[in-house]
Amino acid sequence: MDTLTLLFYTFSFVLVYAAFRVITAKSAVTAALHLVLAFANAACVWMLLEAEFLAISLVLVYVGAVMVLFLFVVMMLDINIDSIRQGFWKHFPVAGVLGAVIAIEMAFVLTRGFDMPTAKAFAPEVAKIANSKALGIELYTNYLLPVQIAATILLVGIIAAIALTHRGRKDSRSQNASQQVKVKKADRLRVLKMDPVIEQPSAPAESATNPTQGGQA
Repeated sequence: MDTLTLLFYTFSFVLVYAAFRVITAKSAVTAALHLVLAFANAACVWMLLEAEFLAISLVLVYVGAVMVLFLFVVMMLDINIDSIRQGFWKHFPVAGVLGAVIAIEMAFVLTRGFDMPTAKAFAPEVAKIANSKALGIELYTNYLLPVQIAATILLVGIIAAIALTHRGRKDSRSQNASQQVKVKKADRLRVLKMDPVIEQPSAPAESATNPTQGGQA
């Protein structure tokens, strides 16, 4: 057994263990940390398979951004795992059947995909360029339409999430752009004609103390 094979089995074993701990850990923080470990080992496996772009993307996007944000959310919300785990065994048979079906479908697709003659025919040409460049060429030439459809679906999901979670505050002040466009000059400024008011001079106020009486103290 050479070094690459030993590293592959080591990273794969740690990856499977971390993925198992993600679904069996009682604490949400522990599950999130094991998920970070699983992502890191998956990136190592991709590095061994000479897929550097995917490995770096996994570390930067998932480990560096998504999981850190998820950890902050979990620790700030203090989620009660016991209430979430209620009814786990009740829905376990249905979940097990669906998981088995998904695993069989993925295995069928992957095994058929690896045996494609076109992939073997273009393997020497693809090996001459970097994998990140080859991935970009494939995504934006042969798979441009699926990429655009996926981006549109993600955009719709983001807008739907914002619309569902948005709650208008009563104390917030906002302006209606449509009403501002329809504003006319007469609505903003109104000139009033008023008669001038002439104020009458007021009588001088009497002194509080009489000077004649001031000397008779």
